[in-house]
Amino acid sequence: MTAGSVRINIVTIFPSFFREPLSLSIPGRAAAAGLVDYRVVDLRAHTHDRHRTVDDYPYGGGTGMVMKPEPFFEAVESLEPTGPVVLLSARGRRFEHRDAVRLAVEPELTLLCGHYKDVDQRVADGLATEELSLGDFVLSGGEVAALAVTDAIVRLLPGALGTHESAASDSFYDDGLLSPPSYTRPAEYRGLKVPEVLLSGDHARVEAWRRDRSEALTRERRPDLWERRERG
Repeated sequence: MTAGSVRINIVTIFPSFFREPLSLSIPGRAAAAGLVDYRVVDLRAHTHDRHRTVDDYPYGGGTGMVMKPEPFFEAVESLEPTGPVVLLSARGRRFEHRDAVRLAVEPELTLLCGHYKDVDQRVADGLATEELSLGDFVLSGGEVAALAVTDAIVRLLPGALGTHESAASDSFYDDGLLSPPSYTRPAEYRGLKVPEVLLSGDHARVEAWRRDRSEALTRERRPDLWERRERG
């Protein structure tokens, strides 16, 4: 780990799930440039029985299996993390761009991936500093969510993208609006044409068009974002 880089720890029962994605595109380039250091920890390495058991039946009955607290606690203790410890959970607060910005300035972040029916509540109460969710749906495990959170954070690190403007024009970045549509060559394809204003060379008109489309799309597709923006 180089000076000034960010460390992201990921605790999971599927460490191989992360090897390829974290080596590709922006996450991979950021790691190669020394901007981020990934530590993927196998939760089963912190079990003490020959079956490497990480789950058990729930107290009180019910269907599904619950992930045990001991492996999570021991895995995190082995890392000795200095920053936030985030449990990816359907019960968590929805992860947003402002969370990515907040977490991107932390020197270290630890992500805990649940699986099966649930994770023992003592992991949330006694180990995690917060719980985050990607949205109002349920995934098979926290691995997909951990990758999404990692990608959202890493692309904000200084130097991860070619230019700051590349990130600044993304949806949600500054003013909370969705980004406007993008077009590239050819100017016409199968009868579908690029808007004339984008071919005009008039930068003021282009910016006005982009702003107008950004606002219109946000009002139409994400009225919650528009209302939040209007409230200030």
